[in-house]
Amino acid sequence: MSPPADAPAPPQRTATARRIAGLALPALVVLAAEPLYVLVDTAVVGHLGAVPLAAVAIGGTVMSVAVWFGTLMAYGTTGRAARRFGAGDRTAAIAEGVQASWMALAAGVLLALLGLAGAGPLTSLLAGDPETAEAAAGWLRIAALGAPGLLLAAAGNGWMRGVQDTRRPLWIVLGANVLSAILCPVLVYPAGLGLTGSAIANVTAQSLGGALFLAALVRETRALRPVPSIIVSQLVLGRDLLIRGAAFQACFLSATAVAARFGVAAVGAHQIVLQLWFFAALALDAVAIAAQSLVGASLGAGDEREARDVARRVTLAGGVSALAFAALAAAGAAVVPGWFSDDPVVHEQAAVIWPWFVALLPFAGVVYALDGVLIGAGDVAFLRTVTVLSALLGFLPAIWLAYAFDLGLGGVWAGLGLFTLGRFVSLMWRWRSPYWVVTGVTR
Repeated sequence: MSPPADAPAPPQRTATARRIAGLALPALVVLAAEPLYVLVDTAVVGHLGAVPLAAVAIGGTVMSVAVWFGTLMAYGTTGRAARRFGAGDRTAAIAEGVQASWMALAAGVLLALLGLAGAGPLTSLLAGDPETAEAAAGWLRIAALGAPGLLLAAAGNGWMRGVQDTRRPLWIVLGANVLSAILCPVLVYPAGLGLTGSAIANVTAQSLGGALFLAALVRETRALRPVPSIIVSQLVLGRDLLIRGAAFQACFLSATAVAARFGVAAVGAHQIVLQLWFFAALALDAVAIAAQSLVGASLGAGDEREARDVARRVTLAGGVSALAFAALAAAGAAVVPGWFSDDPVVHEQAAVIWPWFVALLPFAGVVYALDGVLIGAGDVAFLRTVTVLSALLGFLPAIWLAYAFDLGLGGVWAGLGLFTLGRFVSLMWRWRSPYWVVTGVTR
């Protein structure tokens, strides 16, 4: 079947800054849309009182598992689809999207059922009191119904990035989230639904986004049957990404747990700086997404030189972007913590870890870019191993030693430094080696 009229042209063979920006900037908007909507939702619900706000926080934490699965699915699909697109086989690239969508639908339905059945026990485990747990469970039972749409949207983002179509994901995600941002206050207040209205708005955005990505897929192809062999290959790639992601989660959860042992002010300061770190990571991840698409397409086309040129350019872009973030962070050291807390003790604790935050950002920018390069190349097993080893041999021992010897937040962020630098050294070595450059439609 021929591609639709608005489909993008086949990729050029030159990795210009414009091409990288053309993929990275729309990806950044898509990445930012969901967190911005969560901020709107939080602001709306926050005016209902402390219990509804806590309920959304707890329910949202549970739903973040689905978001995590969606991110893994999108990343895995992008690299596989990009290889086939680079080889000139758009049909095979779209087929990757079809199979990823089947997997997304199955996983989404399973997560929705688990959310419905486990809402009570999960929220009781996380909440501090029965009233909050009950409110969170009610919110989660509705919000869980959005999981299939959320994962279908992730699969859609994956294959569209793979074929270097950046316009449609941008409009689909923005449209769904803007609609939900309008619905949320209307359902919560004039309609009188309260917390239930927030959950319905979430489900509406996620379901609409999933449906629009599915409609775009049907426009591309009528070959919609599941192919088990492709799904199994995608699951193997997803397994390695899942293990890698679990290592990240273990590190950051452990860091927060240890920071909490040093007192309320310490964990507050840690939370402020960690959220700023995540914000920077969100922006830098847009460069990694561009790398996934461009590297995969170059290797699929058999162009090793182009793949290396893309890797060099996106690594430079990641490093320069991170240097800009670091400069802004350094300039705002005396001001930014005050945006989040009026407590001078929190400010003192933030000052302890701020130099770590600023110094590590440039290294993190290179690491995120090289993550995208290797995911696009399908070298995910290496990423998995490096991340796990950096966590086990660097991060986790350092932060638990910080706890044992009462080293405070400086010890916790020294652990984050070891984790980042361990990955930086390993990924730089891999980048300079020939091992990640495997041409062809499969690795």
